[in-house]
Amino acid sequence: MQGNYTKQRLSMKIVVIQGPNLNMLGVREQQIYGPMKLEQIHAQMKDFADKNNMEIEFFQSNLEGEIVDKIQECYGEAQGIIINAAAYTHTSIAIRDAISAVSIPTIEVHISNIHRREEFRKTNMIAPVCTSSIVGFGPFGYHLAMLGMSQIMQEIQAMQAQQAAAQPQA
Repeated sequence: MQGNYTKQRLSMKIVVIQGPNLNMLGVREQQIYGPMKLEQIHAQMKDFADKNNMEIEFFQSNLEGEIVDKIQECYGEAQGIIINAAAYTHTSIAIRDAISAVSIPTIEVHISNIHRREEFRKTNMIAPVCTSSIVGFGPFGYHLAMLGMSQIMQEIQAMQAQQAAAQPQA
């Protein structure tokens, strides 16, 4: 992934937003979520970001309003959001509306395959306003989200360059 094009592209800021109980990874329900702690997942994401000219910021909260505030703070400050809204995925119209309002490419991540779990987890309030969803890959899903966000940003930058080249010169 470290070709010349990747090295030459502009730096971008990605905000990673983690929802309720994700601070308990490595402790809670290891048979579902695995043994990795959130700090280990973030360290791997930071390593990827550093190698790919990305700035990355991490945020975790158990409070819905704080997550909404963080999404809104991304407007004009970040080029992408990676979010695991956790239990709020299934209930939060407020988080859905915040993602929709900022119009920033957003990738939803879930460690477990929410579609194979309890019936109530099959309701997903935020997926329709996200660019993409990655579910069921365990902590590796965050790496896939980083790859996906990198691809999305490259496509946006290529489109912007093409549009700039098509503009009549004054």
